[in-house]
Order: sequence, then structure tokens, then C-alpha cells
Amino acid sequence: MRNMGNMGNMMKQMRQMQKKMEEDQNNLNAQSFTGTSPDNMVQATFTGDRKMTDLSIKPEAIDPDDPDMLADLVLAAVNDALGQIESTTQQTLGKYTQGMNIPGM
Repeated sequence: MRNMGNMGNMMKQMRQMQKKMEEDQNNLNAQSFTGTSPDNMVQATFTGDRKMTDLSIKPEAIDPDDPDMLADLVLAAVNDALGQIESTTQQTLGKYTQGMNIPGM
């Protein structure tokens, strides 16, 4: 019978940890992350759940003779923002997965 009490306490702790993890995930999702390209020519803004909310391109970044440059600037800004999200996610939620090898976390 003693083990049943330990099991109940463990389940309670797991529920509390799950609730805290959900709160942390919701807070992360509500944050805004802005990535920039070199020279700040392009900015891409995402929510913590990786949804793009804004893309800002300075007029001087648009060269009709060099569309590849604009594509590179957009990619740089997007990748910068996604890198920020990944880093913040690891810092915020990594404490829940320490020691576990969970892909994507």
C-alpha cells in the first residue's frame, strides 16, 4: 500500500510539471522573434510557434537585376528568427527534456 502513495505523489508531480510546461509553451508561443538580414535590409517576424507575422523589405534591397540577392536576404532574416526561436525554446523547455533524446526539443 505504501507504494500506492508514492505513485500518487509521482502522478501529482507529473501533472504539475505538465501544467508548468504547457504554461511555458504558451508564453513562448506568445513571444515575437524578429530576424534580420545583413545590413538590416530585410526583417522577418515570427511567433514562438513559428508562424510568420511580418516581413519587412527595404526598397533598396529590391534590385530587379538581382532577384537572387533579395531571396538570400529573406532567407537570412527568416533563418535568423527561427534560430532565435530554437535557442529560446531550448532555454525555456529544455529543462523538461534534460537527459532525454527527444527530436525537435
